[in-house]
Amino acid sequence: MNPAPVRPGTLQKALKMNLDHSIYGTFAEIGAGQEIANWFFRAGGASGTVAKSMSAYDMIVSDEIYGKATRYVSRQRMCAMLGHEFPMLLQRLNTKRGTTTTFFTLANTVRAKSFRDTKEECHGWIGLRFQAEPLGPANDIQLHVRLLDDSNSAQAEALGILGVNLLHAAFHLRDHPAAFLSSLLDDLNRKRVEIDMIDFSGSAFPAAAFQDRLMALLLVRLGLADAALFGADGEIWQASDVLYNKPVLLKRGSFDPITKLNLDMLERGQAAFQADFGDEAKDNIEILEITMHNLLASGAEVADSDFLARADILQGLGKNMLISRYAEFHRVSNYLSRHTHKPVGIVLGLPLFEELFNERWCADLEGGLLEAFGRLFKNQVRVYVYPKGEPMTGCILGAEDARVTPEQKHLLRYLIETNCVRALEEPKQDFLFRTSAEVRDMIHARDPQWQSLVPDIVRQQGPWKEIAQPVG
Repeated sequence: MNPAPVRPGTLQKALKMNLDHSIYGTFAEIGAGQEIANWFFRAGGASGTVAKSMSAYDMIVSDEIYGKATRYVSRQRMCAMLGHEFPMLLQRLNTKRGTTTTFFTLANTVRAKSFRDTKEECHGWIGLRFQAEPLGPANDIQLHVRLLDDSNSAQAEALGILGVNLLHAAFHLRDHPAAFLSSLLDDLNRKRVEIDMIDFSGSAFPAAAFQDRLMALLLVRLGLADAALFGADGEIWQASDVLYNKPVLLKRGSFDPITKLNLDMLERGQAAFQADFGDEAKDNIEILEITMHNLLASGAEVADSDFLARADILQGLGKNMLISRYAEFHRVSNYLSRHTHKPVGIVLGLPLFEELFNERWCADLEGGLLEAFGRLFKNQVRVYVYPKGEPMTGCILGAEDARVTPEQKHLLRYLIETNCVRALEEPKQDFLFRTSAEVRDMIHARDPQWQSLVPDIVRQQGPWKEIAQPVG
């Protein structure tokens, strides 16, 4: 097997672009110094790439240039910077060199670590607007990054490297989406940055290859992000914007296919969540989460087409989706609490609730199971447990019947008595006690009963519509 090609380092990338006089543009950077432009100056020959480098740090100056903003570290501000700088670049230089030059503007607005050492999250928005060929239309790449280093200088360095990687990939790797995304972490690692949202638009990015949902999935698959969130309309969401100060109700599963059981769990969980928290739970964001562990089939990744079919159905039902690398529930809780301090409800079936007591999920925690539950219920988190039917006995089992070790029974009782865990009422329809796995087995066995266990959209639009028959 041939070894994977070695990509150039940051200075090599910057020098390569400096020596390519057909790529020319503006750098506008706010919040962490002019760290991206700095790499091109350090590499030498920067006049081949840099038309202008600027930083409007003062808010009054920034507002005079880009217009007033409610939030300075925001996608809105980054877009305003692109919208101001790119047309100005074309206006000034198109006549002189437009037929031989692909112009670009790279803008970022960042909240890097302050000398005051506050607890605010360090993050930023980076946008690149560029032409793929001289006189061509503009294309955009917009991404959100979390800066994880513990010093301002290290965060600024990481941002600079990321910016060089982005600019290099836009001109040299846009025909290969996976290579494009992987290259963004060249000379970096996930301990330093997380790219939790990226959006491509323009004719340089074919829709089939750069579809938003596939890019979100790829970010998580490649390890650039721990989670990716997108709405029922298919739009990629930036979690800190959408979830900010919002209550959340989350249901985890494979949803392969989504069943009436899943929808009943959500409906009953939603009712209990709002009854428990009242106005605090009003207008909550409902999310269906699929972990990467549920996107594996016999050790192989689910094909993109299968994932998109699943996503189409969930979004057709008006559901928001979260794709995550979180096997442990306390990590899901931490992800949500990072973005909101409002109540969070997590709806589980009894079998998955029992998994919370499996100590393999907390083997890396010094405090073991107690620490895992402490992290899970750190803020206003409540777990709602949906009952399970026993086909052999006809019994209905609830949260208090969870199969845990004798030593864990005291912990189970404590969680129930303190309302950290709440049992949901028994459903009336016995047919709802069919999991997605059981329904999938019925489909493969050509058992027509599966059609009565799923919402209509699964029969009409799902990958099994060819074998569906009219119901009733």
